[in-house]
Amino acid sequence: MTPDTLAATVALPTQSLYQNRVAEYWNAEENPVNLELGRLDDLYHHHYGVGDADWSVLDEPDPELRKERVTAELHRLEHAQAELLAARLGPLTPSDRVFDAGCGRGGGSVTTHLRYGCRADGVTISAKQAEFANEQVRRRGIDDKVRFHHRNMLDTGLETGAYAASWNNESTMYVELDLLFAEHARLLRRGGRYVVITGCYNDTYGRASREVSLINAHYICDIHPRSAYFRALARNRLVPVHVEDLTEVAIPYWELRRQADHLVTGIEETFLAAYGNGSFQYLLIAADRV
Repeated sequence: MTPDTLAATVALPTQSLYQNRVAEYWNAEENPVNLELGRLDDLYHHHYGVGDADWSVLDEPDPELRKERVTAELHRLEHAQAELLAARLGPLTPSDRVFDAGCGRGGGSVTTHLRYGCRADGVTISAKQAEFANEQVRRRGIDDKVRFHHRNMLDTGLETGAYAASWNNESTMYVELDLLFAEHARLLRRGGRYVVITGCYNDTYGRASREVSLINAHYICDIHPRSAYFRALARNRLVPVHVEDLTEVAIPYWELRRQADHLVTGIEETFLAAYGNGSFQYLLIAADRV
């Protein structure tokens, strides 16, 4: 058994039983909607997409070419989401360090490095994801600038005050927000920028809807109410400077994905219903460390 294989079988010492289960889920995950899209350009994003879709891909008469075009369009939309987040982190320089909490297979860290030239540290609870992501940056020849660590994003062990920017991209629903934001506040230098893109349930709707509960069950997560983000940010010296409701621009991704027979996971209609009835929102929040 290699050290990397051993790491995949041993829980981190700071993990709870729930976090162990989440790690097991992502160590075993081989979902085509994550892998097939990433193979197009070796940018593996573990999140959804935003923007207007090119619906002409559905008119392609050749079945195999239609699959290729739909896959490419979904990847374009998810990469647009990654670029949107990266744009809110700046301005950054090549001498800056950034932190990617819940980095998945590393697409966000690579995207940010390619945009700014900065150094990036990504953290994932999945040993398998960390190994995969490190292999990707080795192949790109940027492993001296971008590194991925098998660690808990609530207790990273990384250097206090060393980071100019940090983010979570669809990973906050796996943790307690106060613990998470306390770690970001510790890692960020004064004036550093934190950005989160997340699905949250709409407090004005009331309690979490049936659709939100189904999403929780599907991903083994616990979606937070919208208000919880702003309360926890304030308690941890993170002051919002920009809030953007991405719900409307997130819908085309899901409408296209539900027609991608080779990529559907069964949760597509639930997301569309949740967005449609107003119980679920897709938000971007940028906050400065004070």
